[in-house]
Amino acid sequence: MTYSSTSPSTGPGSPEVFGFYDDDTGSIQYLVADPETSKAALVDVVLGFDPESAATHSAGADAILSFASSEGFEIEWILDTHPHADHLMASSVLKDRIGKPNAIGEKVKEIAELWRDYYNMPDAFDPARDFDRLFADGDEFQIGNLPVRVMLTPGHTLGSITYVVGDDAAFVHDTFMQPDVGTSRADFPGGSAGELYDSLQAILSLPDRTRLFIGHDYGSDFRETPDWVSTVAEQRRHNAHIGGGVAKAEYVTTREERDKTLALPDRMLHVLQMNLRAGRLPEPESEDNRYLKIPLNRF
Repeated sequence: MTYSSTSPSTGPGSPEVFGFYDDDTGSIQYLVADPETSKAALVDVVLGFDPESAATHSAGADAILSFASSEGFEIEWILDTHPHADHLMASSVLKDRIGKPNAIGEKVKEIAELWRDYYNMPDAFDPARDFDRLFADGDEFQIGNLPVRVMLTPGHTLGSITYVVGDDAAFVHDTFMQPDVGTSRADFPGGSAGELYDSLQAILSLPDRTRLFIGHDYGSDFRETPDWVSTVAEQRRHNAHIGGGVAKAEYVTTREERDKTLALPDRMLHVLQMNLRAGRLPEPESEDNRYLKIPLNRF
């Protein structure tokens, strides 16, 4: 983790949010806390993975847990917004470490069905086994005294969800990027630029002051360092792809043309077969060694 920052609570009903940047993948990991009770949740935490050596490590996740402990936060939930294609999720490792429930959207079951075919692993992946809670659109739960509402916001994947926490924070994963960058790609299996547009508009229907916490940032032509917080009002006015009221057809054309130029993430084929198991590594085979299966010439 190279950068971290805090978005303070704005008052009763507003969470305090800590962002931790994973330099290897450009991912932002979050600790969202209720200041009143010091109860907290972790969102989209990364497990280290080196695609060249296929080695894993938990240094980043351990650092976030250490931070939570030092600040007196009690973690209640381990949350993910979708099965990530660019990083290995730490959900399973965190659950083993702290014994708290892990969760993701219920449509992960449909995503698993797609990828069973790509990997030719017809009996692989059982999300109901590996996640304690599979959230549906509209589900509600709490972090301390803060209410959390789940929004189905597909497009990047068919099962991506947004967590709306308290009255002014939303964890919007790979939908929006920062306003000067635009929006996220929608060309992975099960993705849809049209559905992503609809999800973006649903997020923009939240109150103007809602803080939007994104999944990725890599800097831009205008700033060297990553950033990951904006507001609904800022995105509506200034987003490079949809700001100012861009029509759906225009957005879909722009997004699909852009996506044609993008390479697959270098970790995608490795990590998805683990992320569909909450980041759990394959079962050991001979001499306790573990192995991944990589499809050839499918992408």
